[in-house]
Amino acid sequence: MKQLAFALFGFTSIAPLAAIPASAQTAATEQTVTFAVENMTCALCPVTVKRAMKNVEGVRAVEVDLDAKTATVLFDSAVTDAQTIGAASSNAGYPAEAAG
Repeated sequence: MKQLAFALFGFTSIAPLAAIPASAQTAATEQTVTFAVENMTCALCPVTVKRAMKNVEGVRAVEVDLDAKTATVLFDSAVTDAQTIGAASSNAGYPAEAAG
């Protein structure tokens, strides 16, 4: 309400960084990478890949496509990177490399 009152009188206020919700701060560091994933041959394989990748701190979402043998991962690049996510899949028995 206070900001609305300032806006009505022509004043503007800028919120300090600490006042911005964490979700808005991390939106700037979110990255999406698609991985080519080897060794996926059955319906259980994508479940294992998804679990391995989601266990990496900073990973927000994982979508695995068995037919295309890919995994698309949304993650916070301030917390982790594509190499770490690929290594997690590789350690689970499914080597993954960032496509592109």
